[in-house]
Amino acid sequence: MTSILPPFLNGFALSAALIMAIGAQNLFVLRQGLRREHVGAIVLFCGCADALLITTGVSGVGAFLSAVPQLKLVLTLGGVAFLGWYGVQALQRMASSASMTFETGAAVPLGRAIAATAAFTFLNPHVYLDTVLLMGAAGAAQPAALRPIFVAGAASASIAWFAALGYGARMLQPVFAKPQAWRVLDAVVGAIMLTLAASLLLGALETPT
Repeated sequence: MTSILPPFLNGFALSAALIMAIGAQNLFVLRQGLRREHVGAIVLFCGCADALLITTGVSGVGAFLSAVPQLKLVLTLGGVAFLGWYGVQALQRMASSASMTFETGAAVPLGRAIAATAAFTFLNPHVYLDTVLLMGAAGAAQPAALRPIFVAGAASASIAWFAALGYGARMLQPVFAKPQAWRVLDAVVGAIMLTLAASLLLGALETPT
């Protein structure tokens, strides 16, 4: 028991430190949690996606990705386009006269919610830097027999965080009972998405080819 605890805790702590930063994926999970729409499916998808990406990194694919800058450029441009589009959508919702409350606004179908979650997960180049390369390197440093334990710890942190974010969001529902609160949230979401898109684009332009 004591031999598997350190790699589990190492994976858990590193994953938690990387995943808790405010980003596009976290904001989407928060928004869906406030709407109480497909929270369980989204949390499960995020946790499984992180486990897959970490396993991929530990298996050595991270080293391959770091050697193919063209692939990173394609992912970056895809992320820029998606984040820019979503940011504009959020600002349009903010400016709309039909402000959303918990009782209004069309529900997002499950397929569309999962597709958006996948886009926020896989079209973010930082997920490959943090999850595949950084965590992959940390996991690969473990003895081969303990690498699955490291991945399990990292995936547990991911699922715990997204569950807390998605299900804990309902504690804020009294605040978001007012349409003005949704306008503020959409303004914050739109600004962060567009800022992330701009930073990714600038980073891609500055990267030597």
